[in-house]
Amino acid sequence: MKSFFKKIIILSILSLPNTVNADFFEDITYKIENNSKRLSYGVSVTDMDQDGKYEFLVTGFGYANLALSYDNGKLINIANKNVFSDKFRKTIGVAACDVDRDGYEEIYFLNTDTYSGKKKYSDRLIDFEENKFLDMFEIEKNKEDLNLTAGRSVACVDREGNGRYGLYVSNYGGPTRFYEIEDGKIKDKAENLNLNNVTGGRAVVSGHILTDKSDIFAANERGANYLLKNNDGVFEDVAFDFRVDDVIQNGRGTVLSDILYRGRLDIISGNWKGYHRAYVLENNQFKDVGSSKFDKPSRIRTIISADFDNDGYDEIFMNNIAEPNKLFRIKENGIFEEIKLEVALEADGYGTGAAVADIDNDGILELIVSRGESKEQPLTLYKAKVDKQSKYLRIKPINLFGAPARGATVTLISNQRKHSKTIDAGSGYLCQMEPVAHYGIRKNENNFKVEVKWTNGTKDLIKITSLNQTITIKQK
Repeated sequence: MKSFFKKIIILSILSLPNTVNADFFEDITYKIENNSKRLSYGVSVTDMDQDGKYEFLVTGFGYANLALSYDNGKLINIANKNVFSDKFRKTIGVAACDVDRDGYEEIYFLNTDTYSGKKKYSDRLIDFEENKFLDMFEIEKNKEDLNLTAGRSVACVDREGNGRYGLYVSNYGGPTRFYEIEDGKIKDKAENLNLNNVTGGRAVVSGHILTDKSDIFAANERGANYLLKNNDGVFEDVAFDFRVDDVIQNGRGTVLSDILYRGRLDIISGNWKGYHRAYVLENNQFKDVGSSKFDKPSRIRTIISADFDNDGYDEIFMNNIAEPNKLFRIKENGIFEEIKLEVALEADGYGTGAAVADIDNDGILELIVSRGESKEQPLTLYKAKVDKQSKYLRIKPINLFGAPARGATVTLISNQRKHSKTIDAGSGYLCQMEPVAHYGIRKNENNFKVEVKWTNGTKDLIKITSLNQTITIKQK
């Protein structure tokens, strides 16, 4: 009889659903100063004013673009110049990277005043020099290839691995753009690089997906996704061959994440009112390993992969619009454990974008959510409730020109895992995360090493002797 009951107990434990109920986040929205209702979209994280601190850049759709800097316990908007705030244009996408190789990141604002096709106002490429903002597209020599097509997301791509970033602009109802500076002039190189496709472009990520250079995955609507393999700086679409074309779905947020903690980047891709995907590469094809709860269709916008609670396992935050948000923890062997949200659920929130950064420099990530679209709403800000004994490690790779090495891959190697993270070049939906690989530390984890794979495919390996710090690694 005892043996019978023991079997029943074991079977009951094994059949428990992969769900955790707890207050995971704390609402710290009160830290955002002058947080009025507005229509917000994409969010990026960069050091806008070159003071050594990151800011949240929040786009405004007929409202001012914001640069939220953390100062004395508050997030304060420090952008008050018209060319940056640009409240009369309708900005939705944003990404930052060093396109002119001066060691500082320029900011691409994607404006969209129409749903599809031709638009009225072009995009902006903001350079900050001598304490002044300059729109590089307003310089006469750069006006030849202005983007006058409606678009959505932007990603930075170091296609040749030499530190010269280009900007992939995901357009809707018109050709994709790929901007680079060549001979001192901004040029659209998309046609030369096999990128000038016409589709309903939505989201885009870039990093080490297939090759040792920067590849591109673009989630599209009303057409197949693109998986753009980097062949010596020119791209080939292999989405069908690798089974990620997902032609009948309508793509939205996407992110690169090491789902199996095996030391390589996989693809998480959300579909609008369609099945979400957790693509893992096996035998030269991607396989969807997402659970039924994770894959369940929703009104998805941004997807973020990050270790919010510093437990050493990544969480996947799914920001839905006019529908409750969701959160999953990725356990070993690709098991998706749902974390039931109360704080940050936002069942009535019109979420349009989100980003993460350790904005207050305490070793715990902050999550900012932008909202709006069809209903003016304020921004929201959250932080995980973290065990006081938890530890972390943050790795900040810097390229040869002294700028964030967006598109590089950082891998934490320990006695328990081999865990890769991308230095975000643009992800989520309309958004871009901080250019830092943030790791929480697991229980009984030790013997740490970090490998940085640069955008040219070369690698550096360093031994970690202490935790609870941010380590800057410079490319040699």
